Amino acid sequence: MGKGVRVAVIGGVFAVMVGGAGYGAYNIVSALNGDGGGTGGVAAEKKSGPPERDEVEETTAKFFRAWEKGSAATAASYTNNDGAAEQLLTAFGDDAHITGVKITPGAARGTTVPYTVQAKVAYEGKSKPLSYKSELKVVRGLTTGRALVDWQPSVVHPELKKEDTLVTEQSATPPIEAVGRDGSELTKEKYPSLGPVLDALRDKYGEKAGGAPGVELVIRHVGNGAPDTPLLTLAKGKPGKLTTTISPGAQAAAEKAVKRFAQSSVVAVKPSTGEVLAVANNRTDGFNAAFQGEAAPGSTMKIITAAMLIDNGVTSMNGPAPCPDTAVWQSQTFKNLTNMKPDESASLANSFMRSCNTAFIKLIDEKPLTNASLTQEAEQRFGLGQDNWKTGIASFDGSVPAVDGPDRAAGAIGQGQVQMSPLNMASVTATAITGAFRQPYLVSPKLDGRELAQAQGLRGSTAAQLKQMMRLTATQGTAARAMAGLGGDIGAKTGSAEVDGNAKSNSWFTGFRNDIAAAAMTEEGGHGGDAAGPIVAAVLRTGG
Repeated sequence: MGKGVRVAVIGGVFAVMVGGAGYGAYNIVSALNGDGGGTGGVAAEKKSGPPERDEVEETTAKFFRAWEKGSAATAASYTNNDGAAEQLLTAFGDDAHITGVKITPGAARGTTVPYTVQAKVAYEGKSKPLSYKSELKVVRGLTTGRALVDWQPSVVHPELKKEDTLVTEQSATPPIEAVGRDGSELTKEKYPSLGPVLDALRDKYGEKAGGAPGVELVIRHVGNGAPDTPLLTLAKGKPGKLTTTISPGAQAAAEKAVKRFAQSSVVAVKPSTGEVLAVANNRTDGFNAAFQGEAAPGSTMKIITAAMLIDNGVTSMNGPAPCPDTAVWQSQTFKNLTNMKPDESASLANSFMRSCNTAFIKLIDEKPLTNASLTQEAEQRFGLGQDNWKTGIASFDGSVPAVDGPDRAAGAIGQGQVQMSPLNMASVTATAITGAFRQPYLVSPKLDGRELAQAQGLRGSTAAQLKQMMRLTATQGTAARAMAGLGGDIGAKTGSAEVDGNAKSNSWFTGFRNDIAAAAMTEEGGHGGDAAGPIVAAVLRTGG
């Protein structure tokens, strides 16, 4: 992948994504000797194997003692990346203004040592106590055999990632009091996964909301340009009130839904307006994959492909879409899911609800379709891929490039070079069931005068056929098991997408119930109805 609730609301579209681009632990061995600095003493003899208990205790004791004294260089010498360690430990005292450090280790679990840090943050006559827990691991140095702290930024603070640092100063932007569409406050404490979103909203709208800055200890994300993450407030600023489109009920349901799988994300939008009702991420890296994830959407892409076939007069819902065992496109052979029975007399609706790949592959060669037809459908009808969405925070607008060769065929079934985010698929679902493209947004454009993206939308007859095919899929097709038990007007589309280097395929699922829709992607593997489907069903069951 790139770089990726049934709720009390009037109407909405939900997109769920589980998985997405991850960020590995920061553990870079010193380029000089692979063991860190040379001031921590020389081993009497080179040892091998995991560090022994006494070595773990000795190394951590020396490391903690130097850290407590503010001796960054000495503390760094007991790590396997002295350069990075010294830089961050220096910032801990000089930039973050953290003093009076006392570290209390807990009982070691093998070579892993948990500990509690208690200290004080003091800046311009203002101070507050600071306390948090973290842990480190002791490893064997590659060249010297010394027992060393395996350096990661989380050693200094559990929320620090690669290239992050700590700073205490007057906040760059005033704080905000973000409120939902009902006027109730949205906080990280109540909605934990909203944290990065609230930080992004503050970064963009803090000054426009009319507040005044305070003094804070923050995590500064140097490498990726993300907004600062506040850790401790020394002096409160005056928060400005920022009204968002978030529905607290939808958000609470989304928060619960993403907990079902690690690396998951959820978006909800209201089809009639484009307002984002919920956005939640269950990720360890703080990345807002719900808005910015990029991943092949699998057969959920067949919603757009089916629209292209209908709009170009190739076929219709009840028109022919034969489903053979295989289909060859420019020397590449495409297959269906295992155990899918071929049906040479299948209609588009039948091939859609069974998610027959070969039917869509065979039809993309029909006139008047060209290499650009799917791109044009995505851009002109669904508002995708033009890099012009202005949601209020950073977002990915989808990508459906015009290509030739096997990737043209793969794109029709959501593979190849096609990339989507959960937000994109929420919008696709909204467009499919209403016929109108309404660009999703989190903050009203009236606040800052920004212009939302525009698109032609779908013909009424095309939208009606798409919605009916999704109904059939939810009641008789591949989505029936996941959607079982849901009443009302329901519809869905399943999908799976293979990702290079991953043993399992990503599974996608999109569905609607009455005026709410949902889409999900998960790296748990299996078909869409097996993995992502239950998440969507839970969302729809809670929010319909």
